[in-house]
Amino acid sequence: MGKGRDKELIKLRDAALCRRYYYWTEVQRLRFDDALRVLSEREFFISEERIMAIIRRMSREGKDRNIKPLPKVKVPRLTAAQLELFPVL
Repeated sequence: MGKGRDKELIKLRDAALCRRYYYWTEVQRLRFDDALRVLSEREFFISEERIMAIIRRMSREGKDRNIKPLPKVKVPRLTAAQLELFPVL
């Protein structure tokens, strides 16, 4: 038996994590950040960042077509000219 983590067990964990993410977000209609908190603190005991990395990787690999990770939100940059268009109350 080699050293390190068993790759097959990691694959099984990642698949189970994706199924649970789908359950919490689509079946139970929980917000994604609340679903991440449940998965992190109650079910898998790994960080929320690691969970999102796993979900993104699994969706890129096409293992599960039903799971879509939340896209990274880009904050729009407003110029002073654009801000002047809004009325002052």
